Amino acid sequence: MERIRLVEKVVIVPEKPTPRKRMFLSNIDLSLVVYQDSASFFDPPSNQVSFSDICSKLYNALGKMLDHYDFMAGRLVPSLDEKNRFEIDCNDAGIVVAAAKTDRKLCEFGVISAPNPELMELVVFLHEQGGEEVDLKEIPLASLQLTQFGCGSLALASHYNHCILDGIAIREFETNLASLTRGDELVIIPNTDRTVLKARNPPKISHPHFEFSKSTNIENLFTARGTTSINVKKPVVENQIHVLHLSPQNIATLKKKALEKTSLKNITTFQVVAAKIWKARSIATKIEEDKLSTMLFPVDVRKKVVPELPIGFAGNALVPGFTRSTVKELIEQGDDYAIRKVQEGIERLNDEYIKSGIDWLELNKGVPCNEDSFSLVAWWRLGLENEVFAWGRLKCATPLIVKHGLVMLLPGGKDEGGINICLSLPHDELEEFCRIMLET
Repeated sequence: MERIRLVEKVVIVPEKPTPRKRMFLSNIDLSLVVYQDSASFFDPPSNQVSFSDICSKLYNALGKMLDHYDFMAGRLVPSLDEKNRFEIDCNDAGIVVAAAKTDRKLCEFGVISAPNPELMELVVFLHEQGGEEVDLKEIPLASLQLTQFGCGSLALASHYNHCILDGIAIREFETNLASLTRGDELVIIPNTDRTVLKARNPPKISHPHFEFSKSTNIENLFTARGTTSINVKKPVVENQIHVLHLSPQNIATLKKKALEKTSLKNITTFQVVAAKIWKARSIATKIEEDKLSTMLFPVDVRKKVVPELPIGFAGNALVPGFTRSTVKELIEQGDDYAIRKVQEGIERLNDEYIKSGIDWLELNKGVPCNEDSFSLVAWWRLGLENEVFAWGRLKCATPLIVKHGLVMLLPGGKDEGGINICLSLPHDELEEFCRIMLET
């Protein structure tokens, strides 16, 4: 089977030279210094535009984008003023874009609405070759690969460092990029000032922060917080990725059961599904019953901090909400117990708690909790499928890798609806997880 072939590889820099500067990264940014891969898919263009023209529209739009997102064209470097801290050298070094083609049809790559190993071909020209470690100060913070399939469909895949943008900011970036490819203006002007999330001086830790762990050498979903060596291991897929589909009927049954057996009100789909996943994964992974199981879930705090973050904040403002309990309590208590714990995890994130967490990171140089824990990411709520580019509407988007410590909630297929739960566990643990998730 023919592999994807490279047509060209170019470096895109801002259309107009930008001022040379160093950009501060918040402690939230620095807890996420790790590369992520994802891909967006498009049907064959209906306007018969050539692949060469599509590439030109993409390159031109990115050049205009980088005038406003100049930090994305920079490089991650050790701070000039502070030990063991990263910042971005906004040096217009650029982002890399690879254009590629394959004779294979998109349908030959299998499922595209959830991660699968075949899709890693879509970033094959973006990963550094060679040893196991890469030096962050030498590589782009963002790279893109545009691939045309034999059927005419397209994929725009990205390989980017999470420290530059969170999911909300990526959605706004894609909105802007789509607009510029159409020849329109920016829809959302990005605000790139991260100092609004700077730790207080002196730091004031007013709450315990079980959502974080001090940095260790343990391999984790996230890399250890920035050190001056600036090396990050390449991602390794340990187990097969599994997708469990919850139909709209499955979700309705879970919510109905929860409402019947609890006194809780205003229960959301996320809270019910998250509580069930927390219990199922804690049991399936055989955490000892007297041990605490922790589930993290990113919460957007743009409107929770005082003052609120500016519209168009282009950085990381998703902080880990968390819930934790002994496995024994999860097994023995009713559904309302786990759901209420999830609700508490969201409710505790007020202005003081968030700022206390930023201060905790300032003093402890930590990472999201890495002991008997996992992160649940509600990707399905990002709404990435709504953008219209010059070559057509985005049909679906998906992450390409789901690591062991991560569970992702993705939208179900176009015709089936519901939620796809994506996770990576050994086969026996997966079987137990699915059994518990589907029991009524």
